[in-house]
This record gives sequence, structure tokens and C-alpha cells, in this order.
Amino acid sequence: MVNPGRSRGGSGEWEQPFWQQRGWILSAGFLLVLLVLAAATLMTSDDEAPKTSGSPTSAPSATASDADDAAAGDDRPAGCRTDDSEQEKPTAAPKDMYWKAGGTHLVPVSKSAGPLKFDGPVWSCFAHTPMGAVFAAHAITNNFGLEGWREVVERQVVPGAGRDAYVARRSKKQGESTSGQPSEETFSGFSVLAYNEKEATVMILGRIPSVDKYGSLSVTLRWQDGDWKVLPDADGTVYGGGSYTDGTSGFITWGT
Repeated sequence: MVNPGRSRGGSGEWEQPFWQQRGWILSAGFLLVLLVLAAATLMTSDDEAPKTSGSPTSAPSATASDADDAAAGDDRPAGCRTDDSEQEKPTAAPKDMYWKAGGTHLVPVSKSAGPLKFDGPVWSCFAHTPMGAVFAAHAITNNFGLEGWREVVERQVVPGAGRDAYVARRSKKQGESTSGQPSEETFSGFSVLAYNEKEATVMILGRIPSVDKYGSLSVTLRWQDGDWKVLPDADGTVYGGGSYTDGTSGFITWGT
């Protein structure tokens, strides 16, 4: 097993959610975990059945008509217009954030920053902003662990050697998803480490009640074909910067 402070790749343990790695759970017997990182790691197959918390789970309507999209002259998919004016790193979670069930976890989503479309396991149409990248990092990686992971990867991972490596290794896993009770591990917060209009790196923070710890990992995304897509390393590794902490200092918390 790798130490949580080590960089991505090397031992193949990136195949599991970070909260399932010994360095994270602090106990080899602790196999239930966290967030999107929980239900979702690129190589996980341990995700489970969804459960809502009273928040809306239906897809919000698009912010503009398809005609407006065409008139805009950009590469955004039809119906995916968003207000992309806020290009500064966020200092707080958006007020319209709510929770949507994805696997065994509740995933943060937003009517303004995305996702605006929910097509089975593919949650897409994110704002071309730092906040849009934050929601994309949560939603896409979470859904890597669902039954339709192949479609998620095909549509929401940047093509190349990294994606090919992920698919090859993920395909060797037995079973694509499992069912069970909702996980106690939750998404807790985030931090935008780097951002420009082409790429973003987001740190995701998750709470692990069983060990009274928080765990964090970074995800890099690229703006391609009119939406955010996960950008893995050449060996298929998705997460970096792993660490655990006792609190949320340095992160913006979801607050609900």
C-alpha cells in the first residue's frame, strides 16, 4: 500500500478510492468510504445504491435555448449555456448548491455552475468557471464507480494514453458496482489549487467518520469540447496530493 502523502501512481493502489487505502483509513479493516471520490474513484468497483436527503434530484433546466447556443458560436453542447463571467477562484460555495444522489454518496451540484444535464451516469454541462470545475471534479470522479463507468470515461475523460490505461486496468476489475446502504463518508469541502480557461486543479475534501479524519485528493481537469473533462496522468492515475487532516482549514466547506 502507498502512503497517502505520496504522489499518484507507482503501486497501482490508485485503483481504489483513497479512503479505502491504508494510509487513509488508518486501519486495514476499514473498507467503507468516502466521497467521490468515494463512490467513484477511477478504478473502484465498490460503489453502491443511491439515497437522497430531501434535496431535489431532478435535472435543472438549461439556462438558455438551443438557438442561443448556436448563436453563441462556441463549442458548447446544445442547452449548456451558463454564466461564465466569474473567473476568480471562489471564496464560498454557491447559494444554489444542493445534493444529488450518486451511488452511495450525495454529490454537490448547482443550478448555475452545473451539472445541468443528467444522462444516466453522465452528469454534464458545467460552467466554464473555477466553480464549474469544482462541481465537475466531484460529479465525474464520483460516477467513475457506477455501473455505467465506461460511458462516463468515454465522454468525460480526455482522450489519450491516460484514458486508455485507465480503461485497460478498470476492465480487469470484477463487477462494476455493488448495492447497499448509503455511506457515512461525505463530501465536505474543496479548494481550487490552479485555474485558467483551459485547465483547472481542484482539491476535494471528504469526511471519514469512522476514523474521525478528513481526507483530500486533487483532480486535474481540462476544458475540451465545450465542457470540463478529467485529465489523468499517462498511466491512468487520476488523483494526486493525498493527505489527511483533523479539520477543514484551507478548504471551502459545503456547509450543508
